[in-house]
Amino acid sequence: MLKTATPKHSYVTSNPKISKGSPVIAGTRVRVIDIVIEYDRLGYTPDQIIDAHPHLTLEAVHDALSYYYENRAIFDEEINRRKEDIKKLSKKFPPKLKTYLG
Repeated sequence: MLKTATPKHSYVTSNPKISKGSPVIAGTRVRVIDIVIEYDRLGYTPDQIIDAHPHLTLEAVHDALSYYYENRAIFDEEINRRKEDIKKLSKKFPPKLKTYLG
C-alpha cells in the first residue's frame, strides 16, 4: 500500500476505504498514481488526461501532479515495484498468443 504524508491539497484525499488508502482525486476513485503514470510515463498532457477522464477538472489534475512532485520518491518507488512485479508475472505466465506462435 502506498503511504504518503497527509495531503495538503484541496483536490487530493486519502481514505483507507477508497483504493486501499492510496491518494485519490477527491470525490472520485481516480488515484494520483494513475494520473502520474498517464502524465509522466505515457506522456499524456493534462488536457489528454481530462479527455480520458471527463469527470475530472484541469485543476484537480494539476493538483494531483503537484502532490506527486512533493512526494515523488514514494510514488516512483511504488511504480518501479509494480513494474518489477509485472516482469515477474509475465515470465511466469507468458502470453498465450506468443506461446501458440512459438
